[in-house]
Amino acid sequence: MAAAPHPFRIHNFRAYWISRLAMTLGQYAMLLIIGWQAYNVARDSGMSVGASAGQLAIIGLLQFLPLFVLTPFAGLAADRLNRKTVARLTVALQAVCAALLGVATWQGAMSLPILFGIAMLLGVARGFAGPALSALAPNLVPKAVLPNAIALSSIAWQTGMIVGPAIGGYLYVIAPWLPYAAVFGLFMVSLIALTLIGDVPRTAITGAQHPVAQVIDGLRYVKDNKMVLGAITLDLFAVFLAGATALFPVYARDILHVGATGLSQLAAAPAVGAALMALVFSFRPLRTNVGPIMLWAVAAFGLATIVFGFSTSMPLSLAALFVVGAADMVSVYIRQSLIQLHTPDDKRGRVSSVSLLTISASNEFGDFFSGSLAWIIGPVAAVVSGGIGAIATVLLWSQWFPVLRNTRTFDPPPELADDEAEQTLQEKLT
Repeated sequence: MAAAPHPFRIHNFRAYWISRLAMTLGQYAMLLIIGWQAYNVARDSGMSVGASAGQLAIIGLLQFLPLFVLTPFAGLAADRLNRKTVARLTVALQAVCAALLGVATWQGAMSLPILFGIAMLLGVARGFAGPALSALAPNLVPKAVLPNAIALSSIAWQTGMIVGPAIGGYLYVIAPWLPYAAVFGLFMVSLIALTLIGDVPRTAITGAQHPVAQVIDGLRYVKDNKMVLGAITLDLFAVFLAGATALFPVYARDILHVGATGLSQLAAAPAVGAALMALVFSFRPLRTNVGPIMLWAVAAFGLATIVFGFSTSMPLSLAALFVVGAADMVSVYIRQSLIQLHTPDDKRGRVSSVSLLTISASNEFGDFFSGSLAWIIGPVAAVVSGGIGAIATVLLWSQWFPVLRNTRTFDPPPELADDEAEQTLQEKLT
């Protein structure tokens, strides 16, 4: 059999990659400015540092709640409906959000209620986008090169995290409405790229046919598969406890005193580390000791978070965040590869929705937790204690889920490796 082609030689994957890059650029530019505007509106209205950090907590909570409610059904939509169509609708909704924020900023009418309302809409959009896009990617390339495709997809994501905040921060200095105009354009590029993806074959849903029963099937699969459950929950608790990104506006304005441009640099630093690590994996994918490496990476993530929390030096803060991003990329790369390769195609949307829900819990709800904790004990103590919690999570999970520390390769179970539908899909794509 001929060697599988590089992912970039496949038209559908190229279009998918461009769409993901443009969408991520827009998302992270917009999210940075939403947080910056919310914190500054609160501070300029006379709120204390702690109370203003609490507004960032509310932003995180309002993004998480729609995800929490809708994600199981969004996963079902990704398995039952056309995944490309679902993705296009979510990108269009995000473009509408960018337009509304741009108009409000241009007219000088920005307020906390507007930012809170848009945060909820973004939660809805991201709740449906995540499962559809995650489940779509494995349908675009042969299984043999899926880890490479995941690494390349992560490069698009991490590049968006690097350049997106820079777009937001530097354009905001020129004109506060300008970032939202640029974000709107990026979402349009993403929408066009998704439209260019051709027909995508996928496996029909097996087992229960009632929608609610199918949602339960997906949840049951995650619960029963210790590999998938352990990998998903490791990220959930580690990032939930050690997430410092929500407090970047606090550090930029009141601890490091670096302003909006410094805020962009803080947001970009972890993404730089992550993107470089993803670039390495796209050429030299991991093949051995993947489970132990993932556990060590999460521990390094927690340690670097502690260093950032204590730092009052901008260079040291950027270096610590670089390590945070690189370590997180190792964990993300291994976790996503294991989950995708250990999940049947007909369940990938629902399993991806559970994974997205835990990521949202660790990120958006983690932002709420970090902001609330900073309100109570201060931002430095909140970040440092979170890093300690991430290290503790690694120690516990290595004992509770021995399959993680004993996993040596990405090879799926025999029943998935020999699945006839997967083989047919590979032949069509190659």
